[in-house]
Amino acid sequence: MTLSDKQKRLCDASPYDYGDLSALFLNCTLKPSPHPSHTRTLIDVSAAIMEENDVDVEIVRPVDLDLAPGVYGNMTDHGFETDDWPALYETVLEADILVLGSPIWLGEKSSVCQQVIERLYANSSDLNDRGQYAYYGRVGGCLITGNEDGIKHCSMGILYALQHLGYTIPPQADAGWIGEAGPGLSYGDERDDGSRVGFDNEFTQRNTTFMTWNLMHTAYRLKESGGVPAHGNQRSEWEAGCRFDHPNPEHR
Repeated sequence: MTLSDKQKRLCDASPYDYGDLSALFLNCTLKPSPHPSHTRTLIDVSAAIMEENDVDVEIVRPVDLDLAPGVYGNMTDHGFETDDWPALYETVLEADILVLGSPIWLGEKSSVCQQVIERLYANSSDLNDRGQYAYYGRVGGCLITGNEDGIKHCSMGILYALQHLGYTIPPQADAGWIGEAGPGLSYGDERDDGSRVGFDNEFTQRNTTFMTWNLMHTAYRLKESGGVPAHGNQRSEWEAGCRFDHPNPEHR
């Protein structure tokens, strides 16, 4: 992805060293690799800004994996023969920044995105070494693409879920692109004149840029300060709401 001159200048002028940060983008497209993904094309903008700032970036398509449905950490313990979630969960924990990218279908985030959120939820009762929920100290955001309205609606659900699980959500932590209502060109498609759809959309490029910098700024500050202070938020100090006679008492 080639950044615009404005985006490149912001990277070149940055006084910050974000080389210790890592980011994971989960592209929740319904298309398996190697099929082109419009959501991936927008993800590439944010990823390029991070890479210009020496952030270690990884992009994964969950649809390429065998993720079993469910809300347990390993669904092979609950009747499924295979489950790639435990390995992906380790990748999630290694990342300081998590960005969920999703297309819009019927006004909602994709079914793959919802499944990822459910699997994140499956491990939400895990604790870090300070007795906080495992996702504390990490930062979350989202990117949305589609041909119908719904960027804010999808972002609302995704960002709520991430903060509920323990992720810190910075200001302006979402961005997206939508075309005209109905079938038509999508983000990154080539027009007859050779230009790419959405690349010249200042609103999308601005919001994606803001989101990316805010994710890096917040992740840097959290990492620098050792995460979220462990006072008043330690799961180990509370057992409220847990039913220990229930098969999964840790549901939050």
